[in-house]
Amino acid sequence: MIGLSTSSAYPESTAAAFAMAAALGYDGVEVMVGTDAISQDADAIKALVDHYQVPVLSIHAPCLLVTQRVWGSDPWGKLVRAKLAAELLGASTVVVHPPFRWQREYARGFIDGLAAMQSETDVVFAVENMYPWRAGPRDVAGYSPSWDLRDADYPHTTLDLSHTSVARLDPVALAVELGDRVRHVHLADGRGSALDEHLIPGRGTQPVDAFLDHLAGTGFDGSIILEVSTRGASDGAARRELLAEALAFTRARVR
Repeated sequence: MIGLSTSSAYPESTAAAFAMAAALGYDGVEVMVGTDAISQDADAIKALVDHYQVPVLSIHAPCLLVTQRVWGSDPWGKLVRAKLAAELLGASTVVVHPPFRWQREYARGFIDGLAAMQSETDVVFAVENMYPWRAGPRDVAGYSPSWDLRDADYPHTTLDLSHTSVARLDPVALAVELGDRVRHVHLADGRGSALDEHLIPGRGTQPVDAFLDHLAGTGFDGSIILEVSTRGASDGAARRELLAEALAFTRARVR
């Protein structure tokens, strides 16, 4: 399944993302729960699903710096609400980031807490690879226990190719090392910048073709979500062209 993250439509709305996914032929969407009120309302999302006949494949919990107050300030409460939304909408996956290092209590119980929540639902909690924050020549540890998925025993993971670009990791090698723990993919590209670029696949230096070949060779059956930045598009038509390009690139390489 090839889905569209609603964040890929930014600065347009969650509703606009559903409309674009339907018009362009995406198999579904990942709802990025953010500051858009509709993204926070599972009943409103259900209405979009029914209207556009586009399913929700996954829910991205509000764990960005800019969404620290979305769905309250309790990080466990956010995951509970994400799980409930996923169950209501029939989504298979909740994407979650590792805790920020200042979320000390949450971080201490993160792995065990996720396991406990996982035991109560068929929805998969897939922890996403992140990257070091760079301050001049130094790397800053922003996440606990680490931005690197290999430093913790997560049974289910999301592999993001813009994040591997920032971290300067080979996504194919990372996927090989994680093995069947890779359950979900955020497809994008990057040029090794310290910025999280989320380029259209094929426009950066990540080995996207080799990565998709690896997924095909291992029988990957999770969702591939296009999580790309189109905020530089001049208008809605230009944004749709970018999202059409991203989908065409991926469909040509996913068998």
